Order: sequence, then structure tokens, then C-alpha cells
Amino acid sequence: MLAIQTQKLTRRFGNFVAVNQASIAVEKGEVFGFLGPNGSGKTTVIKMLTGILPITEGEAWIEGIDVAKNVDAVRERIGYMSQKFSLYDDLTVMENLQFYARAYQLKGKKLAQKIEETIAANKLEKYVDRLAGRLSGGWKQRLALGCALMHEPTVLFLDEPTAGIDPVARRQLWDLLFQLSGQGITFFVTTHYMDEAERCSHLAYIYYGELIADGTPDALRSLPEVNPPGTHRFEISAPAITTALRKAKEMTLFKNATIFGRSIHALVDESVGQEELGRELRKRGIAVEEIRPLIPTLEDAFVELSQRRQAQMEVAS
Repeated sequence: MLAIQTQKLTRRFGNFVAVNQASIAVEKGEVFGFLGPNGSGKTTVIKMLTGILPITEGEAWIEGIDVAKNVDAVRERIGYMSQKFSLYDDLTVMENLQFYARAYQLKGKKLAQKIEETIAANKLEKYVDRLAGRLSGGWKQRLALGCALMHEPTVLFLDEPTAGIDPVARRQLWDLLFQLSGQGITFFVTTHYMDEAERCSHLAYIYYGELIADGTPDALRSLPEVNPPGTHRFEISAPAITTALRKAKEMTLFKNATIFGRSIHALVDESVGQEELGRELRKRGIAVEEIRPLIPTLEDAFVELSQRRQAQMEVAS
């Protein structure tokens, strides 16, 4: 039985189609990454799966339970953590934990035990008496995660959980997610960070309501749309990288090029070899430091998929 499954999931707001026939399958214990530009329908999908928004068309199940027909049973099995810190700033860490434990109807020894376990799992011992509003972003998210797990859900929805927190806190939070995933909890995570997408065992990419890619990170990097026949990719290192990119884009041999860190990721015709590419770039005044063959990154994949779908939409309109 799948942890999460949808078939032709659709949500309309009047004449606007926010999500159009999205079919998703997430295995139990999987860390599933759900990506897409802002406004593409990621949060809308989560709201339908958690019963916050009604489904216009299609079906959705959480661990075999129909979301539309038995939302109360679904909510017993799920947790939700939003991008924005949603706990009480004017309560301490302990008071927030106690509030959520009672909200989930925990009592007596069970309540005390669960709070103790949550504090230990999230390493909150030093902060139990601190006001939640005075925590750093990373510790706020640890507290929010602890509260979302208080009733021991088996499926957890995380909507951009690491937005706005520092890299160390992001890594620590992901380490905790993997630890919990190893215990059988299924995670449905939205993110804009490609390094986080690389950590997911399964990804889906939604582009303005349309699900346009679904698979493992390796499978998405290998899509024909990402690796057009008759082309190959190179990574080009050069000083003054923005100037180098502008000059490179003026050259007809480039199918596509973008800055990635301190280098250019370029898609060129397969007839153009590494040495020829270097010569042509230097003729344009680009001081090339190094050119290396490149396997597409997930960012390359999503940029390519987005540009192709955008071109299709423009033709259709």
C-alpha cells in the first residue's frame, strides 16, 4: 500500500485551474521532494491532501484512506509543518510542546513521555524555558517539527521547511528527517533548494499546475528533454563570469547556457568538441580557465524542462 497516492488530482478556483490532473505515488518511508516555481500549485496540492481544500476532480488517498470521504481518519495519520513559523512566539518551548500535546489529546504519563522524547530527538534541552519567538530560525523549525510529530503521524507534509534558515541548520534538519525516515515516517517535502532535492529518493516537478516530471534524481537528469539528441554539456570556468556568459550567449554554437556557482553550464551541438569550444570562447575575449564535460545537475534538468514547457504554453496561447 502506498503512503500517498493521487489520480488526476485537480483544483479549480472559478475558471482558474491551479492543479491539473496530477497523479502522484509515494512509497512508505520515502523522502519525496515536490518542486516547482512559486505559484505552480505545490501548496495547493498539500492543502488538498491534508483535507484543508476540497478536491475539484480526481482522487487522493493517504495510506489507502480516501481523503475526500474520510478526512478525520487521514488527519490522525498526518502531520504538517509550514514554511512560516506557526507556533506561539509568546509561549516557551515547553509551553508550545504542552499545548500541542494536549491539542492531540495526550494526557498524563503519555503526555510527559512524548514531550521528553520530542525534546531529546530535536536536541531542545537547552531551550525549554526560552520563548519560541526568541529562537533562531533553525531552532524554531526543530520545535515546529517536534510539535508536528507529537501525535506520532506516519506521513508528514513539510512546506519549504528550511526557507530562511542558515546552511548548518538546514543540514541538521535534513539529518533529522533521514533519521525519522529510517523509522518508517513518509515525508512529502516542497523545496527550492537543489541540494535538498538531490537528497530526496523520489522527485516530482510541477509547472504552473501541470506535473511535468516524476522519478528519481538520476532518472530526471537522464530525461531526453534534458539531454536533447545531438547535444552535450560542458562546464566552463572563467573570471568575470557574468561578462563571460553574456559574450557566450552571443555565440550561435550555444543551445543554452546559464551560470551555476562560479562557472557556466552550457549545452552545445555534439559536433563541437572541448578544444574547439575553448578556441571559440577565447576568440570572443573570454579568458577560459577550464572546460569539463558535464553531467546535467537537477537544476539543469528543471531549467530545461521549465523552458520547454514555457515555450509550449506560448505557442498554445
